[in-house]
This record gives sequence, structure tokens and C-alpha cells, in this order.
Amino acid sequence: MSEEQKNITEKEVEETSPDENQETVDVAEATETTESSESAEKKSESAVETETAVLPDYSGDVEGETFTFDQLEAASEDYSDEEFHELAGMYENTLSEIEEKEIVTGIVVSVDEKYVIVDIGFKSEGIVPVNEFSNKVLENLQPGDEVEVFLDRVEDREGQLILSRRKADILQAWENLEEAYETGEVIEGHIKRRIKGGMVVDVFGIDAFLPGSQIDVRPVRDFDAYVDRTMEFQVVKLNMQAENVVISHRALIESDLEEQREEILETIEAGQVLEGIVKNITDFGVFIDLGGVDGLLHITDLSWGRVDHPEEIVSLDQKMNVAVIDFDEDSKRVSLGLKQLQPHPWNDIDIKYPDNLRVQGRVVSIADYGAFIELEKGVEGLIHISEMSWTQHIKHPSQLVQKDDIIECVVLNINEEEKKISLGVKQLEQDPWEDLLERYPVGSKHTGEVRNLTNFGVFVELEPGIDGLVHVSDLSWTENIEHPNQAVDKGEELEVVILAVDFDNRRITLGHKQVEDNPWEKYAEEYGLGSKVEGKVSKITDKGVFVELPLGAEAFLPVKKMEGDVEDLEEAFSEGDSVEAFVVEFDESSKSIELTQLENESKKQASKPKKSKPADDKVETGTPTLGEVSGLAEKLAGKKDDDKE
Repeated sequence: MSEEQKNITEKEVEETSPDENQETVDVAEATETTESSESAEKKSESAVETETAVLPDYSGDVEGETFTFDQLEAASEDYSDEEFHELAGMYENTLSEIEEKEIVTGIVVSVDEKYVIVDIGFKSEGIVPVNEFSNKVLENLQPGDEVEVFLDRVEDREGQLILSRRKADILQAWENLEEAYETGEVIEGHIKRRIKGGMVVDVFGIDAFLPGSQIDVRPVRDFDAYVDRTMEFQVVKLNMQAENVVISHRALIESDLEEQREEILETIEAGQVLEGIVKNITDFGVFIDLGGVDGLLHITDLSWGRVDHPEEIVSLDQKMNVAVIDFDEDSKRVSLGLKQLQPHPWNDIDIKYPDNLRVQGRVVSIADYGAFIELEKGVEGLIHISEMSWTQHIKHPSQLVQKDDIIECVVLNINEEEKKISLGVKQLEQDPWEDLLERYPVGSKHTGEVRNLTNFGVFVELEPGIDGLVHVSDLSWTENIEHPNQAVDKGEELEVVILAVDFDNRRITLGHKQVEDNPWEKYAEEYGLGSKVEGKVSKITDKGVFVELPLGAEAFLPVKKMEGDVEDLEEAFSEGDSVEAFVVEFDESSKSIELTQLENESKKQASKPKKSKPADDKVETGTPTLGEVSGLAEKLAGKKDDDKE
């Protein structure tokens, strides 16, 4: 090929060559373009000659000497068989034995702006685009240098040798990765960018995946700080078919720490104080890196006081001294403590908090039975609900205090063995029960507000926090009241008399009927046994009629004690009718008077001697017993008298 044709061919190859970012160059396409150009030139010349001369007709005769196939296979007259084979062998020795899809070593013939011409010892040279070489290699590449290239094809359809530097680099990189994976060799890589779950690292020109958990032995909180850094790695997973490479930097650190870990485990023992770094924080504690060995610092061992979360005490990557509490040689678990480095707060507790000392504390917890107060870290006391107020009826401590409140209280007592401190709030004020009898002596009259009604009585508030009970039997002298709401209403002002004071149980017994004189004393004088009375019918029942007597007392006339045979009470009596009868039974305790219209029975009762009161009878000042309320005591006494008779 002439120099001019060569220049034309190179020019056409440049025009038809692929983009610089393309991995390979189609050399066959360039060659085909060159031949098309030469054919076009010949056709142009032939067309010019046709215009000037007439072409002769082809007759089928061949000019010159012709050879048959047998003649060509016959021995040459110029060379003997030995000489021919010797020359053929010399030629074949100049050619290399190469195979496709392998990396071969070639010699650079020339380098220009677009291509590098490489001789691999084959019958033709190969062309490699310069964009398949790195800038660093290309700057120092000179003719005569050896380079490794990938033999893609021995020849294409045009007989061109197809070479690739990029494929050689990739194949070599995979071979290096495979060797590093099998031998555990440490390799270098450049971290390119961050992705979900880790980083992309350039290793030998191949993108490898570095998981976030494999960057360091400690959790990584800033992945961006590792971008554009060159680090050492170890291949931990390799799948060439899927082109998947996983590398680890943590594995190198762990191998370096293994010796240090073994040394620590051999010498560690309870009571040692070691320096560590906070590796991880959880709800239940903190993991401390002791230099290859992780220890757990439980939340209960962070401080002598209450800790809701470890982040209140420590932070990530914080350096700190910790004490070894326990070491399990079988499981290699290390238990650590921080509060053990400080003196126990209960040392000399009785000196710091003597009885009756006023102190301030923070409410750290509230229970149904009281509130826990933190006096200092590790020292807590309980204010029982009964020690919160002298007078208020507190159902739950939250009525008085809230969590995190700072309150003042008094030290009541300390139990060092059980590490308990009893505190009180009401002791900050004077006990209103100390001088209660001075304000409310027994027998004195007062006015209070009905605060609550129950089945057995009425609670009356004498002053804020001071209540007394009026038993249902002490509401009226004359009426039989079954429930207090028959006589009083809640919120009503009620006049009462102090009957008794129980300091031990802090109870005051009140009476309402005692405000007035007992009318039954006068009834006893007027309505003695056998006395004749006259009254009006106030109520009619199946068993008899109630009769209202002149002094206001109410008596009962049974059917069996009426004159004549009364079959229908409603026909025989009407409300308001006057009735004459005799008193046959008088019971002051049960507030009952029974009448009869039978004269014989009245005479019998009149002949009975009257019961005299004991000389030392005193006014009731205590809480009435069940027997006193029901009148059972008097009835039993009367029965004994009857038995004597």
C-alpha cells in the first residue's frame, strides 16, 4: 500500500472510529471502508478509459502459462523438500502460539493521538484505542515497551487482529481479586461514593461493595467522612459470574485486635478499673469497647440514683473508666460498673439525715400508697399517704404532689439495714389535734356542715380537716330514723354536741339530739305503767294503731289489746279519732310505749314497782355500742328483773 493510500486509510479510520468512551474499536469496519475507497477510484479510472477506447470482447482464452493442481503439489525445482521444510520451520518459529480470550504480552510499535499499535508476535499487528489506557500509563508509554493486552479475536472477517487493553485490565483485576480472596491478601481500594447500606469502592478498576457494618468495629455514624479515601481491605465474598465483590475493613481491625483481646482476657478479673470507649447505647445499658473486648455496663450500674435512660449519663464515643464487676470465663462476658467507682451514698446516712431534719427532695415516683422522694443520687425516702396531711382526706398522693416536684419534708426515721427512709410533710405544720380539747371540749355545742351521709350516721365538718360522726341513733330523741337522709341533707348546717374524743384513732363522736333535753324523762313521769292516757290515732296498720299522746310521744295499741272483737281496723278507727287506753309497757331505750284497753292487764302492770335509776348514772360521752343503740342492754336488764319476780 502506498504512503498516500495509507494516509487515506488512517483518515477514514479516524472518521469512522468509535467514541473515546467505547470499550473496543471495530477494526474490520475501518478496513472495509478503505477497500471501498480503492474500488471507487478504480471504477472512476475505468470509466474515463471507456470514454476514449472500446474494450475488446472476452473470448475465454487465458494468456500466459497455466498450472494444474497436480503441478502445484509436485516438488519444486528451485528448493528440495528438506530446504522447503527448513524455510517453513524458520517462518513458523517467528510466530507465537496464541489463543483467543487470553491475556498476552506485546511490544508497542507506535503511539499516536488515537491508537497504540501493538505487536504480539502474530502475522499482523493489533490496534488498541488510547482511551483504554489510564492516563498514568499512557504518559510513559513508548515504542518498544511491553504491555499486556486481551486477545479478543485472532482475526475478524477481514483478517484483522482484535486486541483490548480494557478487557485485559478487567480480567487481570478479577484474577487478582480471586487470588486475594483465596489467600486472604490485603488489598487497597478507593472509596468512590456512598450508597444505601454501605459504600462503593474501586478495587483494581472494579466496583466492590463495602457494607456499613464492615467499615469499623465501632458503629459508623458519618459515612460521608469516608468518601474519597484510600484504605486497606480484605475480600470476604467473591462471585465472578454475578460480578459481585464484598470487601471488609473491619476484618483487618479485628485481626489486629485479636492479640490484644487475648491479652485482656488472660489478665482481666473482678475489681479492675479499665479505660474504654462507649461503643453502643441501648435502653438496658451501654456497651463499652475495652480494646478488642466488649463489656456491658447495665443501666442499674451507671449511677447510685435513678436513671431512666443511659443517655442521661454517657454519650457515644465517650472515653471513660469503668470497674470490672464480673467476668464469665466460659462465655467471655464482662460485666462493668460505673457507680462502683464512687462511694456508696448510704455511708454515714444517719449523720447526714438525722431524725426531724428538714430536707428538700425531688419527687421521682408516685404510688397508690405514697410518693418517693430523691434526697440525693442513690438516697430515696417514702412519704406515706398518711403522712401528707393532718386534716385532709387524701385518697391518692397525686392530689398533693406531682412527679419532678421539688418539695420540703421532714425525716421521720431511717432503716439502714433495709435502706429505707420515712419522710413526712404534715410534720411541717402543727398537729391540730394537740389542742383539740381546748377548742372542742366534751359537752360543748357547735355548728358544723353535713359533709357526708352513710347508712350508720352523718359526718359533720367542724372546721377544715376536723370531722365528727353523728350516729343515726343520736339524730332524734323521739323519731325512729332508719337512714340519716330522713332527718338531714348534705350541705345542711347542723347543731351538734361533742360526746367523745378518741385521740388514738383521731375520731370525734357527735350528737344532735343531745342539743335538747331528753323528753323521755318527762314521758317516764307522765306515762307510768298502768296510767290512763288519751290520744289521737296518727297511723293505722294491720297489727294495730299508733296513738299520738299529748306531750308529743307516740304509743302503739295492738289489736289483741283492744276492747271487743275488732276485725277491721280501718272500719273501727280513723286518723284523728280519740282513743283512751292504759300504759302497759314503757321502754325509753327503744323509744316505745305500748297501750292496752283491757283493764285487767292495766291493773296488773300498775301493781309492778317502778324501776329507779342508779345514783351514779352519768351522761353518755362515748361512742354508743351496738347494744346501747338497739336497747338490748335495757331489755336484758328488765328481763332479769322479771325473772326475779
